[in-house]
Amino acid sequence: MSGQQSHVFEEWWLASLGRTIVWARLRVREAGTAEVFDSDGATLVYDSEDTARAMLLDAEFVAFDGLDEEDALERGFSLAELAPPGTGSDEALRPRMVQLLGGRA
Repeated sequence: MSGQQSHVFEEWWLASLGRTIVWARLRVREAGTAEVFDSDGATLVYDSEDTARAMLLDAEFVAFDGLDEEDALERGFSLAELAPPGTGSDEALRPRMVQLLGGRA
């Protein structure tokens, strides 16, 4: 479903547990609804971008674009170590939605 509909906005979010990064992709659709593709490969649909953001924040995710190096270091990693999983089909993205980092930042 998500690969066939156009979106007007896409943003990557992450949560961290030690040196493990869990990614989520937020997409806002033309109709104003939002979808979050999660690390389990599920696409969760929300009535609005605000609702999707609130759910991500409740799950302790942060917007990748909103992180600076100091924030990243407080979470135990450097921004230089990270890049969102990229583009492609949801099926191709799923194995890249959890990232294990190397040694301590």
